[in-house]
Amino acid sequence: MRKKIYGIFVAGGSGTRMGSQVPKQFLDLGGKPVLFRTVMRFVEAIPDINIIMVLPKAHFDTWKQICREECFDSPQILVEGGLTRFHSVKNALERVPRGSVVLVHDGVRPLVSAELVRKLALKAEEGQCVIPVTAVTDTLKSLVKSDVEGEFVQSGQPAPDRETLFAAQTPQAFPSEILKNAYQRGFSPHFTDDASVVSEEKIPLTYVLGERYNIKITTPEDLEFVRKIY
Repeated sequence: MRKKIYGIFVAGGSGTRMGSQVPKQFLDLGGKPVLFRTVMRFVEAIPDINIIMVLPKAHFDTWKQICREECFDSPQILVEGGLTRFHSVKNALERVPRGSVVLVHDGVRPLVSAELVRKLALKAEEGQCVIPVTAVTDTLKSLVKSDVEGEFVQSGQPAPDRETLFAAQTPQAFPSEILKNAYQRGFSPHFTDDASVVSEEKIPLTYVLGERYNIKITTPEDLEFVRKIY
C-alpha cells in the first residue's frame, strides 16, 4: 500500500448494557482485553497502521496500562470520545491527514479477519468508500409494543423483504478527504455509522460481503458467543 493507513477504533462503551462494572472493551477474551484483541487483528493485517484510539478520558490510563502489560509499543494517538459515536469519530478525524486512507472500526468487534481489513484498505486506497455487509437471513416482522409487558403486535406495515436487507459492519474504509469532508456537517440522529454520514454527500458507496463472525459485542450473550468462537 502506498498511502498511509489510519485506523480509528471507537471504544467509548461504559458497559451499561453488559451489566458489568468493567467497560465492555476491557472485558476478557482468551486472556486479553477485547479491545487489545481487536487492535491486534489490524496490526496483523497492516503492520505499519497508524492507530487512533477513541476512549473516554477516564479510561486513557487503563488503556496505557494494558499496552504496557502486553508490551504493545506501536505508536498511537489517544482521542477523547464525544457525546455520540458521530462526535467521537469527528474528534478522531482531526488527527487524520488528507491524502491517506482511514478505516473506522468498533473496538468491540474482535473477530474481524486480517484478510477483510486488508481487502477494505486496498479498495479505499483505490478511491472507493467501502462498507462490509452481511445478508439478513431471519424472517422479518414489522411490530410495535403492546400494552402487555414483553409482548408485541403487528404494526400494520408490510413485513420487510429480507432479500434486499443487509446488516452493515465495520471496519468501514474511506479516502480520508471524503470522510473528513462528510463529517463537517452537523449531527443528525440517523447518523448511526460512517456510511450514513457519507451518504449525505451523495457519494457512491461500495458494499462488499463482510463476515458472519465479525460480531459487535453489545450484550452478555454476545460476549458469551464470541468467547465460544474464539
